[in-house]
Amino acid sequence: MWSNFFVQQDEEGRIGVAGAGHGAGHVAGLSGMKGGRGHRRQPKMSDSQEGKIKLAFFVAIVGVTLTVLGMGTEFWVELAQPKHFSGNHTCQMAHYGLWKACVHTLWVADIDPERTSCGPAELPGESNCTYFKFFTSGENAVIFKKTTNRNLNLAAAVLALISLTLMVMGSICIVMSLSKGVPFFLKPASFCFILSGLLVLLSILIFHQSVLALLSSDHTVPLHHELSWSVVCVGASGALLIVGGLLFIILSLPYSFWQKCWPHKNSAT
Repeated sequence: MWSNFFVQQDEEGRIGVAGAGHGAGHVAGLSGMKGGRGHRRQPKMSDSQEGKIKLAFFVAIVGVTLTVLGMGTEFWVELAQPKHFSGNHTCQMAHYGLWKACVHTLWVADIDPERTSCGPAELPGESNCTYFKFFTSGENAVIFKKTTNRNLNLAAAVLALISLTLMVMGSICIVMSLSKGVPFFLKPASFCFILSGLLVLLSILIFHQSVLALLSSDHTVPLHHELSWSVVCVGASGALLIVGGLLFIILSLPYSFWQKCWPHKNSAT
């Protein structure tokens, strides 16, 4: 009888240990599945992909730098009188941007004899710079008896500021993507950079329309006008921002864009 009792206890203990081992294995399997699911939700980027993102970010940063340089300077357009318009030894020219206008008085003797208009602005002379009052009192500016169009100038400035805000947002998204090692933020960053580039180019077009409106407001003073180097910086920045945004879209794709479009001959065969 006692031998049968000890044998029954031994068999029950083995069954309990086996059941506990099976339960522990089941729990470990569930935790492994959960861990696998969590890892699939946030895939980490490879070193090569991170390098490509940094290269595209460098292109976008160059565009941002050119935008800030163009927006902060007043060499968007140059307006020059004929150098003999005043009938004396001096002539006047002006240049302005989104925020400020400058009028220069130059000596005719310093100007190139082959040049018919006054300038360039780099020559020595007297200068008078004033900020526009579009954003404070709402007054139009008068340059050589010609009046600016306040609405067009305001629209160009507001679009430039909105584009600059989008550039900052896109840069924050790229920094977060690189710091966390996930490509999730590439798509919103690409949207911000592409839209900012389009707004920058639209700002140039509206500014050019404001210059034409200024010239047509009065015809008593003949003026020669040309867009200056600040517009070149802003135009180049718009193109670079759009290119950078497109690169971020390509890098955010789940497959290799280049291998998809141009597969290797070995893989094709």
